[in-house]
Amino acid sequence: MPHFLCRLTPPRPTVLAEMSEEERALMAEHVDYWRPYVEVGRVAAMGPVDDPAGVWGVAIIEAESRAEVEALQARDPIVLSGRGFSYQNFLMPRVALRPVEPRAAVSTISP
Repeated sequence: MPHFLCRLTPPRPTVLAEMSEEERALMAEHVDYWRPYVEVGRVAAMGPVDDPAGVWGVAIIEAESRAEVEALQARDPIVLSGRGFSYQNFLMPRVALRPVEPRAAVSTISP
């Protein structure tokens, strides 16, 4: 099944640093909306990205199609809020995913 890298762009780059209580509650609804998809493995990873140019969100979603990803995003409370959050989606032609259970210990690589 295809995977998509999804970028959630907030209405302003400083949204995490200066979030209002209303925005904080909305962000909690956003996380609660996606949590079941994470738990069943449809979302491989998601979270905020601390970009020096401004924070944004990322998710890697497994879906049958771009249309399916967009339908999921259209029901996201943060999008439904009309507060200026928007998604960009990028097909990932090949994906290497870690196994559910690690197969062997990985040695630490020193910088």
